[in-house]
Amino acid sequence: MIRAATAADLDAIMLIERRSFPTDAWSAELMAAELSSPHGRYLVDVEPVADSGAQSAGGEVVVGYGGVRALRGSADSDIQTIALDAAHRGSGRGRALLRALLAEAAERGAHEVFLEVRADNPVAQGLYLSEGFAEIGRRAGYYQPDDVDAVIMRLDLRAWTSRGPAVADASVQDGRTNAGSEEDPTGSVLQNVRNPADVKGSDD
Repeated sequence: MIRAATAADLDAIMLIERRSFPTDAWSAELMAAELSSPHGRYLVDVEPVADSGAQSAGGEVVVGYGGVRALRGSADSDIQTIALDAAHRGSGRGRALLRALLAEAAERGAHEVFLEVRADNPVAQGLYLSEGFAEIGRRAGYYQPDDVDAVIMRLDLRAWTSRGPAVADASVQDGRTNAGSEEDPTGSVLQNVRNPADVKGSDD
């Protein structure tokens, strides 16, 4: 189940953040500021607790998260991050998070969504392309210390919303999102690096 992230999810989010991005993880302070910002929305993918070691209270464990920066009334928005615990990648959950974030941006009135993805990550690019994103430019050597280019991508959110099924798979109601677990045929890897205006993520 996908729901709105809260401050109580910070520790679980940071555990996945550090495991997913060991060289460029956000600090807990920066992540906390993102979670509390009124200018965007962060979501978490949760499962019922399966064992006593789960990183959660209240009977659930966070297995993934994602964020979108979308000021209400602004035409533009940016996917900030998508990451999943390694054990839950490749099952379509990254696509579900992406769709839920796009639905959030649409609800806030955005017309376009931007993101940056590593040029050496064709699987992530394939996922974004399959959802309607298109490459609009590159930033040479943007990802350091790896010296990898950033592929800048843009989505026409109004066209995406008019497709219908994608939004239905990520229906947002009262701050909570229930996203389908449809198999992702690309086995998507969402791995990017971001400032608070860029995106990174891990396997779908």
